[in-house]
Amino acid sequence: MNNLEKYINAFAESLEVAPDQVPALKYGESDQWDSVGHMSLIAALEDAFDIMIDMDDIIDLSSFEKGKEILGKYDVEL
Repeated sequence: MNNLEKYINAFAESLEVAPDQVPALKYGESDQWDSVGHMSLIAALEDAFDIMIDMDDIIDLSSFEKGKEILGKYDVEL
């Protein structure tokens, strides 16, 4: 599984959505991505990529695309 697949899988599993729905997700715009779902997503991303995400980045993670940008800070290439 490549990094993009891991990234999509982390969203799909933690937010309980189909993988094809993941790219359109935005924080607060779906029932699944609420505050509890957000922390589940952060944990899934940290586990998938063996990183520790800073609090500022946790707060800034507001969409699928923004998450790609944030992971780049941690040398994760998608």
